[in-house]
Amino acid sequence: MTDLTDLYPADRIVLREVGLRDGLQMVRQFPSTHQKQRWIELARDAGVRNFEVGSYLPAQRYPQFADIEDIVSAGMDKPGIRLSTLVLNKRGAMRALEGGAHEIMFVVSASEAHNLANANRSRSDTLREIEEAIALRKDMVDAPVAAVAIAMSFGCSIAGKSAVEPKDVLDIAGRALEAGAQVINIADTVGYGGPTEVRTIVRQFRSAFRDVPLAFHFHDTRGVGLANAAAALEEGVTILDASIGGLGGCPFAPGATGNIVFEDLVFLAHTMGLDTGIDPTRLMDVRQLIDVAMPNEQTYGQFRRAGLPKA
Repeated sequence: MTDLTDLYPADRIVLREVGLRDGLQMVRQFPSTHQKQRWIELARDAGVRNFEVGSYLPAQRYPQFADIEDIVSAGMDKPGIRLSTLVLNKRGAMRALEGGAHEIMFVVSASEAHNLANANRSRSDTLREIEEAIALRKDMVDAPVAAVAIAMSFGCSIAGKSAVEPKDVLDIAGRALEAGAQVINIADTVGYGGPTEVRTIVRQFRSAFRDVPLAFHFHDTRGVGLANAAAALEEGVTILDASIGGLGGCPFAPGATGNIVFEDLVFLAHTMGLDTGIDPTRLMDVRQLIDVAMPNEQTYGQFRRAGLPKA
């Protein structure tokens, strides 16, 4: 079984690069399999160790993830790399377990309306299916870590911001942990949250589930993604998601921008005195690859424009 502390060491900030999954879920063009593998290699050379590399979805509808088995297989051969894959149902979980990544990420929404739109089932049904899928790991020697991401944790673009309260998120987190989840990832899928709300939910989560690894996944839809990340880091959160170039988006939030920019997040962490082990200047090699592979996709980021301050 994958060692949870090896995946997420308690004494180190883990910035997970999710461009190859969340960053590609809505693109019109996407990298080749070779370019994806090179993406991981270049980011690893810059110091990145944790990646979310795709989703187990029907290849006919999501051709950008048709090569996920190849990406996982190649990535698992690279020393020091930790790979996560996302699944939406039990069928995807079975493929993921065969694929052999270090972590499987399941998704449930804090909003019933969004869960119905995203997964075509209720939250209760999704949690039941997650429990059944996690149970499949029981007899595996090298079972992956089971993580659950809670989408729309700060409000829903379908039902509204007030449709989701912290108690709703904590209730789902508790039910996910009862189902066998080992890590909880709180996602601001459409960029509704702010730093005060982030601090509140971190403190309430820690009060309820003190020793459970807690991750955050912020989108920068309204320009406060990095402020939210700073609030989480100041509260002691050590696991954060971001994508190089700020790639990503949400099909249920028209016009929304993507994830917080990975290289900007690395610089932010360094200004806070936190050692990520990542050189943001070397991440520019990945940006160049993205420019070649997806020249018509919009990317974001201030670090690329300004670089490091003068010594």
